[in-house]
Amino acid sequence: MSALGTPLPFTWTPHPVVALPRETLYSYIEGADPLTGKRVIDEIIDALTKTPGDGEAETGPLPLMHEKACAREEILAPDTEDNLQRLFWERGWTDGLPVILPTPERVQVMLTGTGRPRDELVGEIFNHDTKELIRYTVGDIAVVAVMAGARPEHLPVILATAATKLSALTPSTTPFGSMLLVNGPIRNEIGMNSGLAAFSPANLANAVVGRAWTLMSICWGYARPKVTLWSSQGNNFLYNNMCVAENEERSVWTPFHVTKGFRPDESVVSVFKGWYVLNSLHAAASRTVGEEVALQLSVIPGLRSSATLLLDPLVAKQLQEIDGFESKQDFAQWISKNALIPAGRFWGTDTIDMLVTPLASAGVEPYASWKKLPDDELIPHYHDPDAINIVVVGGETSPVWKTCDYACWASAPVDYWRPAT
Repeated sequence: MSALGTPLPFTWTPHPVVALPRETLYSYIEGADPLTGKRVIDEIIDALTKTPGDGEAETGPLPLMHEKACAREEILAPDTEDNLQRLFWERGWTDGLPVILPTPERVQVMLTGTGRPRDELVGEIFNHDTKELIRYTVGDIAVVAVMAGARPEHLPVILATAATKLSALTPSTTPFGSMLLVNGPIRNEIGMNSGLAAFSPANLANAVVGRAWTLMSICWGYARPKVTLWSSQGNNFLYNNMCVAENEERSVWTPFHVTKGFRPDESVVSVFKGWYVLNSLHAAASRTVGEEVALQLSVIPGLRSSATLLLDPLVAKQLQEIDGFESKQDFAQWISKNALIPAGRFWGTDTIDMLVTPLASAGVEPYASWKKLPDDELIPHYHDPDAINIVVVGGETSPVWKTCDYACWASAPVDYWRPAT
């Protein structure tokens, strides 16, 4: 297979691979590729020693989830609502829930939400699992926005999300979750919820913007079982991806997008991905809120220092007025020094062993030094304060928070995609 003129040989191994003994993993190398039936080691040697044309024909795209999923008709034949809903599902275009059928008229109305040309390229993604280069335009994303139930005013945020070129669905055997955060004036213009029950299914803009990200990811090919969808259990967050706005008005600290270098008056969407989300533990009388948050972050080892804290405005206010943290950066720096975990537990976690141990072996600090410590030595596994993201969201009915290992993968400006003025 070639992409952009570069040969890209692919080899698959059996699953699972996480948390298995080395003997099993080595047996995969001697075993058969589940796709081709050939020995994995033979395919690796061939890939390293042969050039395209020396051996077998180049591999084409893998089979899709449904035989008819390759159809590219722009206009489908008229039919009943029920039949068209069934057709969209059979072709792998939906999340299993009903969609708004994207008639030409509806798509044209959706396009009034942006000033960009319908044929403008928004992005392109090379899907390694299917060996496909996916290109998508403003018009393509408008179709998805209609399907998700969005309104024209929502389209700029959806286009900005698409422009990050990041899928909500991750081709991994583990249950990745995703989150969208919106900052700036557009939050209130489109009526996003940043306050009471912000993560609950109770707001149109939060629901449809988040769902549109999932639907575009499905259309990019990231929902084909055993091709691009490998997660053993999956993650129900992905139906709308924890889509929320930051409660800038009630926060005592700088908005999230400003900490990433944007102006306060810019509208920005940020993409987060990770594995786990924990609801807050109620703070004991003997500990401050900061100490309680640090304790909770020590439950699961931090992967490359990434963490995201979702704090109710009451918690942020208490951290500033009682604990003395004047800014998000101050609190992040304190967390990086005080969220501690025993070295043995850190290195004994499967994801750390798989993804961080190679860095330690290569001499990358601080991991190389941590690897030499006794098992009971405490280490600051969130050592990089810049990788600790702090978001203020909630309705101030309770001083609660969520901690998660989510990393911020990208922040994208929204204003470029607004209607022309």
